[in-house]
Amino acid sequence: MLTAIEKNTRFIKQQAVALGFDHCGIARAVQLDADARRLEEWLHKGMHGSMHYMENYFDKRIDPRKLVDDAQSVITLLLNYYPAEQQHPQAPKVAKYAYGKDYHEVIKAKLNTLLLQMQEQIGEVSGRGFVDSAPVLERSWAQRSGLGWIGKNGNLIHKQAGSFFFIATLITNLPLEYDSPVGDYCGSCTRCLDACPTQALVKPGVVDGSRCISYYTIELKDMLIPNEMQGRFQDWMFGCDICQDVCPWNRFSKPNKTVEFVPIPEILNFSTRDWEALSEEAFREIFRYSPLKRAKHKGIQRNLKFIS
Repeated sequence: MLTAIEKNTRFIKQQAVALGFDHCGIARAVQLDADARRLEEWLHKGMHGSMHYMENYFDKRIDPRKLVDDAQSVITLLLNYYPAEQQHPQAPKVAKYAYGKDYHEVIKAKLNTLLLQMQEQIGEVSGRGFVDSAPVLERSWAQRSGLGWIGKNGNLIHKQAGSFFFIATLITNLPLEYDSPVGDYCGSCTRCLDACPTQALVKPGVVDGSRCISYYTIELKDMLIPNEMQGRFQDWMFGCDICQDVCPWNRFSKPNKTVEFVPIPEILNFSTRDWEALSEEAFREIFRYSPLKRAKHKGIQRNLKFIS
């Protein structure tokens, strides 16, 4: 005979799969003391560059109970974004997560549905869902809930599926069964550390965000990319997948099944000349639902000039 906690846990994991999530893990909501120390050191060293929002809500980042009253559980969900198709090899490169529609909207809708289903099935349940845009340490919670380990490239790696996943978090006041963390299986491999062309991976598991190609091509709002980075971007126009592409664990990556992540044809097929000729109006129309809109037309044009 299952207890209420066991029944609720099983229901949540079943519904997560039904909604299209690939993996679901659950951890007890506690303050992340070790992560707090690492985050404080990372910020103190300025590795967040101009991403000053990382300094905000420090107390909420390290304690989910400050985000949801009486929080008991942190549910972590993974959604695969590995594409079935790749870009033309001569095209300016776009990170795979941005091939399709903006994942924020896609995942937020799934989280809202899951919370509603929990309320309908279980009763009075409160919670909040987060997708990469709130003060939540998603990778730490994913690791705590047994969904993988933090690799030397700073990404969460799932032993059977690699690292091409979006991570979503649902914090709730519902007590549940908790999963156990898994070990670190990077071993002596240093492929990601060796492959990073800007030396953004300063040591295993630590990314200097202020040196990452993704930072320069997406986050950096100043129109000037430092001259010292000239010639290092390896044709990456928006984001970068180098440290994931070289990871041996990503040999297990399989194409995603989410319709919204089907690649936008222009991303697969545009040549450098096509991108350079793209008007701001056309950019807004083609990429109105794409993560590329975050860089804006002028950012994309700046990046193109820098890598040409």
